[in-house]
Amino acid sequence: MGNKAYRSMESRFDVNRRDLMKLGGAAAAGLMLGTPALWAQEKGAPPPPRPSTNIQDALKTPRTAQSIPGPFPGRVIQVRNAGAMKGDVPDAGVVRGMFERGMKELTGGDLKKSFNLLFKRDDTIGIKISPAGGLMQSSRPEVVEAVVEWLRENGVPGKNIILWDRFDSMLKDAGFTSARFPGIGLEGLQTMDDEAAEGKTTDNSRWLGKDGKHVSLPQFDSDVYYWADVDGPPDLPYLNQHVVNGKYSYFGKLVTQRLTKIINLPVFKNTGNGISMATKNLGYGAICNTGRLHQPLFFDVCAEVLAFAPIRDKYVLTINDGLRGQYDGGPMPAPQYTYAYNTLFFATDPIACDFVGHTLMVEKRKAMGVKIVEHPRYTDYLRYAEKLGLGTADPKKIHVVRV
Repeated sequence: MGNKAYRSMESRFDVNRRDLMKLGGAAAAGLMLGTPALWAQEKGAPPPPRPSTNIQDALKTPRTAQSIPGPFPGRVIQVRNAGAMKGDVPDAGVVRGMFERGMKELTGGDLKKSFNLLFKRDDTIGIKISPAGGLMQSSRPEVVEAVVEWLRENGVPGKNIILWDRFDSMLKDAGFTSARFPGIGLEGLQTMDDEAAEGKTTDNSRWLGKDGKHVSLPQFDSDVYYWADVDGPPDLPYLNQHVVNGKYSYFGKLVTQRLTKIINLPVFKNTGNGISMATKNLGYGAICNTGRLHQPLFFDVCAEVLAFAPIRDKYVLTINDGLRGQYDGGPMPAPQYTYAYNTLFFATDPIACDFVGHTLMVEKRKAMGVKIVEHPRYTDYLRYAEKLGLGTADPKKIHVVRV
């Protein structure tokens, strides 16, 4: 097994893996969700056959009263305040006001009622961060601080609030540290040896155990998995980045065994002609061995992973961070395409939230003169998610409240 740099997909961008690492943090290359199958269709080539998955296993588990889309299917609150960003830094006071207004508009009650509708004081609440953009284009700590303050004010102890992502190092890169969030949990589902991933060293002892398995493997639940009939590459760089190869993507034990509720805090950005927002942040962030899924299944993964009980029955709130938006070059951070959007979105229905986000992203890309493809295949996964009972993708049933 050579130590060649691993690429999880064919890139349409003329950048190498090390460039990607610099652009998007230590794991950017592996999180770069391309759409080669869709690009092939745009050129007239037939799409590759879709691999089988175990989605039927997920559907056999009975839903609960709290399963997504939650108490407000089809309802999306869009809160905008032109003073939210002061240059590149959010105004924490303005952000807090936007958060309070958004929650009140979503639930129809004050912050205490909003809390009681979605949580209990003894819940263990995971806030899923989107940190792949580092300090430039990730979930803003100021938004997370507003959420944490709300939870604590309603009696949730700090030890029961966990800010998490798939990769531990990326949280730090995006500004999520114990110094900024004292008493709050900070966890990655896995670690990755950045130097080995970047080809700076051939010493794999920091991530590869003597048994030949990834040191993070015990952090994943072998009993709860997303199976797809496509193998991950067997080489060491892939294993370093993805924990396992083969046909199984295991859910993190944090998600399956410890969290009782999940708040999803994605970022408003594109991925090609699609988006990288709510469904992607959890669909690709809650499991390992994802590189193998990009080319044959890409967007469908965003729907199917959310159908499994550890996500479907615990995921109660989406707050899409659009304080800064990115209309092209995504999901990697691309500063030339970022802009102050000064907007937050609130929903219990992640599918409706992503449908609204996609529609607004297309409008922005058009306004900026980006050549786009408005084919239904870029939102087919949202309609698929609706068929799976995960939310609303019919625009006639989506109600957007603009504040």
